[in-house]
Amino acid sequence: MNFDFARLAPMERYELLLSTVVPRPIALITTLNGDGTVNTAPYSLFNVLSHDPPIVAVSVLPHPDRRLKDTGQNILATGEFVVSLVSETLAEAMNLTCIDAPPGTEEHKLAQLDTAKSSAVQPPRIAKSPIALECRMLTSLAFGSNQAIVIGQVLQVHVADDCVIDATKCLVDTPRLKLIGGMHAAKWYSRTSDLFEMIRPTWASWQKEGRI
Repeated sequence: MNFDFARLAPMERYELLLSTVVPRPIALITTLNGDGTVNTAPYSLFNVLSHDPPIVAVSVLPHPDRRLKDTGQNILATGEFVVSLVSETLAEAMNLTCIDAPPGTEEHKLAQLDTAKSSAVQPPRIAKSPIALECRMLTSLAFGSNQAIVIGQVLQVHVADDCVIDATKCLVDTPRLKLIGGMHAAKWYSRTSDLFEMIRPTWASWQKEGRI
């Protein structure tokens, strides 16, 4: 079946996109409010875009109150944010940070998430996250009112010690991170433990095997 996005309402497009483009990594983003308090919120419209320079992007959708969400406001005001990726052990706490709390609420305290001081930016990271990316905003884009796509450069990466295989080669034990992904209907998630391997073919190997 074909869906013509020009004929669909925004929430219908939202449902189609978020139920088919899966799984999505979950960024538990910490920023600082104007009074210095910490805002924590999860976003699954997030990913890495480049390694040289190291670039990530996150989309902050409009708040139900028809304003830009606190995360977006804080990043635009300070230019800094931290992405803490979500493991299975942090899943329930991450879900608690989704609560529709009033502005200024420190969601990490509601979810009993300890924070740790960052190295290069002011917002703290989530201490128990196996991966945390300290970021500085490079630019932002807006395709509608009260929403923003923030593009940031990664300045520092914190990796849990027991997940590092070889620090000199930057080798990480990815399965040990036990990260989860966002799925459909804004309430379903996936584990990343069901893996399979495929070796990328090369033109030279195909020639050697007589396949071309």
